[in-house]
Amino acid sequence: MCSPRQTNQPQSGTGRRTFLRTTGLVGAGVAMTGLEVAPPAAAAPASGAAGAPAWHPDPDSLRFTVAVMPDTQYLFDGESIHPAPVEASFRYLLRHAREENIVFLSHLGDLTEHGQVSELGPIDRAFRLLDERGAAYSVVAGNHDLDSSTDDQRGRTPYLDTFGPRRYRSSPSFRGASPDGYNTYHTFRAAGREWLVLALDWRPSAKGITWAREVIANHPKTPVILTTHELVYADHEGEEARFSDHGQWLWDELIADHDQIFLTLNGHYWPPARTVRENKVGHDVHLHITNYQDRYYGGAGMIRLYRFDLARHTVDVRTLSPWILDRADDHLNELERGEIERTSSQDYFSVPIDFEQRFAGFAPTAPRPARPASRLVIPGTVAYWRFDQGGRGGAPVEDSVRITDHSGRGNHLTKVTVPGSPADSLIWSDEHHPDQPGHGSLSFHGVKSPLRGAYLRTADGAPLNGATFRSGYTVEAFLKLPADWDGGRNAWSGLLGRRGPSGQAGKTGGDMEEPVVTLSLSDGHGLQWAVYPLNQDGAVTNWSHELPLNTWWHAAVVNDGRHTTMYVNGCPVARNPSTPANGLTTLGLPWLLGGYEYGGKIDQIMYGWIGDVRVVDRALPVRDFMSS
Repeated sequence: MCSPRQTNQPQSGTGRRTFLRTTGLVGAGVAMTGLEVAPPAAAAPASGAAGAPAWHPDPDSLRFTVAVMPDTQYLFDGESIHPAPVEASFRYLLRHAREENIVFLSHLGDLTEHGQVSELGPIDRAFRLLDERGAAYSVVAGNHDLDSSTDDQRGRTPYLDTFGPRRYRSSPSFRGASPDGYNTYHTFRAAGREWLVLALDWRPSAKGITWAREVIANHPKTPVILTTHELVYADHEGEEARFSDHGQWLWDELIADHDQIFLTLNGHYWPPARTVRENKVGHDVHLHITNYQDRYYGGAGMIRLYRFDLARHTVDVRTLSPWILDRADDHLNELERGEIERTSSQDYFSVPIDFEQRFAGFAPTAPRPARPASRLVIPGTVAYWRFDQGGRGGAPVEDSVRITDHSGRGNHLTKVTVPGSPADSLIWSDEHHPDQPGHGSLSFHGVKSPLRGAYLRTADGAPLNGATFRSGYTVEAFLKLPADWDGGRNAWSGLLGRRGPSGQAGKTGGDMEEPVVTLSLSDGHGLQWAVYPLNQDGAVTNWSHELPLNTWWHAAVVNDGRHTTMYVNGCPVARNPSTPANGLTTLGLPWLLGGYEYGGKIDQIMYGWIGDVRVVDRALPVRDFMSS
């Protein structure tokens, strides 16, 4: 649901029927001597981070960002030391941490060219910008950071002294390391759940793989992002990535049979590329390589932002150099201008992932349980109908059925069948909106020409028939339209409405054959709330956007005694009129569910599903809607 917020009321029309990517370098990796490097906690704070906000990501927002930094080795190469681009990227992440909801940074290895103490010292100081603000990050060793002929059982190195487990002892995300210290894992909370980053050595040994398997087994419901230096590569720009020999081994030994690993990130090679492979249970694993050391200024401290949006089932990816971006208003040289932001299809793209479906194998989302009707009968409820009382799904609704009004006001519904309609024109259904209180619905199979189908109505004399709602009202319904819903056949079918032409109620400011109240569907499968208020001679109409088909929706119409606002999934629509609208006109006639009346006769019947429906005689805030 959208968060409640104030909205201005825009003008709206009132006429209903007028709506219309060479392989990477393999480093020589000189032998390491195990020289001592002071741990970061004993160091003085790095300069330039003063004023940056503390690192406090929002753990519940459905939008969050994971930052990635690939090979920085040419910026830390012997006597050629250039920390400024990396420091600029870290300051950028700190500066934008809140607005981007940045939860984690992964460095993909080859921090330095030779893994020497003189090179590791400057990049160590750069990382202290993150340390002093409590930022969460991981680092993996690349082949240039140590002896590339060794695996994670190599023993002590300057790299391990600088970026080993001791570095993370005060990190908010660090959870543990392999006994050798070269493999680590980290967790963070985002979108209301735990996520795990598995940061593996340049060459994990059999012991390293066993450790990684144990980490995953100890977090059986946690999605895993695997980071390592080498995994996939591509020969040319735009090519699909493929496994290196080592990458294939890592896939076979670890990734393929661990469904929790859904995304892998590696550097080492260039150009950037990506691919998708199916693991052993048939689920997609997204494998991405990102590396810009071949670009101007050794990659200029490029970072990649993985913007997760679980509401949109998408990860949006952006690649930029904050170091160059920060100076974009100055006189940049010719090469810098081309490196501010990378916009190729391998650097700027979106990855669709249905996260709930992708994670269902190891962490299925428990469906929201049904809620008793009594919990939904809040003060002011004048009618509440739900459809979980019938027979098994697919069974026709009996002609003698009475749908109970759970409000206690006696506004029960009975079935009306158009003569000549088949018995299955109205059936019980087990389908329902995931947030719907009642786990059931009615499936209407209305046809316009010739008119066929069945609908529901209140009894003559039901209290709801005469209600005028002068102080305001809220009308709510769950609905779903079939994939084959067609405007030519199904337009203007009603979800909920009141019988009686507006002309008979003395309203002459519009189409006098229209009903006094209707929540219906336009020919563009958009919702329309068209009513004749007590204080207006013509209709006042709210319109939604076109609702995608084969999807459950929650609709609410809220009147505060003066203005009416339509909400779809708790979000206010654009076309909410500013026209003052007080109350609802009535002729004392029944309300209809699934039927639409025009000119005093049933003109169209619903094609689709209707779930719980509630009517309240006051304006409800969004937080009190049925689906919230």
